[in-house]
Amino acid sequence: MRNIWIICRKELGSYFVSPIAYILLAMFAVIFGFFFWNALGYFVLMGMESQMRGQMMPMNLNEDVIRPLLQNASVIGLFFIPMITMRLFAEEKRSGTIELLATSPVRDMEVILGKWLAAVVLYACMLLFSGLSFAFLFKYGNPDWRPLAIGYLGLLLQAGALLAIGTFISTLTKNQIIAGAATFGVCLLLWVLEWVSYEPATWAKVLAYMSVVAHFESFGKGVLDAKDAIFYVTLIFFGLFLTARSLESLRWRS
Repeated sequence: MRNIWIICRKELGSYFVSPIAYILLAMFAVIFGFFFWNALGYFVLMGMESQMRGQMMPMNLNEDVIRPLLQNASVIGLFFIPMITMRLFAEEKRSGTIELLATSPVRDMEVILGKWLAAVVLYACMLLFSGLSFAFLFKYGNPDWRPLAIGYLGLLLQAGALLAIGTFISTLTKNQIIAGAATFGVCLLLWVLEWVSYEPATWAKVLAYMSVVAHFESFGKGVLDAKDAIFYVTLIFFGLFLTARSLESLRWRS
């Protein structure tokens, strides 16, 4: 556990000593802030129009503002996750330090977990900026905090699964651009698999079930469904397992 934490701290330090982390945090804050401003503005406008008509429509901050924003945050993460993972192992291979990792007494899984955990922590830091916007709602409104907490849990689980896939892809090449592009392609594929759900065939149902979007719907509604959480955890283990096998092959070739 100590080695995992040391590698995690080292990886986080490499993010924050370069402009990478600050650019990602700033971009996420600006994009999410724009979504928040539009969602809240539309919510206020609809409330004012319903008052002017004398017809008070039932409006709910959780359903009309928080839930769409959580889905937007999930979409934003689709573009930012490849930027986080593309350098994890590709940079090590480019600089030649991957041989040191492969021949070091540190176990492969400790290296993998340390790097993956650092990526998850960086993503969680990005989500903190969205939390500042939601804090504004709690200051001037009265939303239910429990659906928001479950939604954040879903965002972290979904990101953890995609980050594990990106970590594996980063071990396959020394070019960060290729690693980032391939990660985005795989993440996008896992995103759009749900589009075949209209097809009644068994193969279509299987593909739709593998979509990361389908399993976030319950979290977005504030419902903690065990099968959706298990899906994300399974995908995390699968991605990290593939990463371990890839790193093991590098160790044997060293």
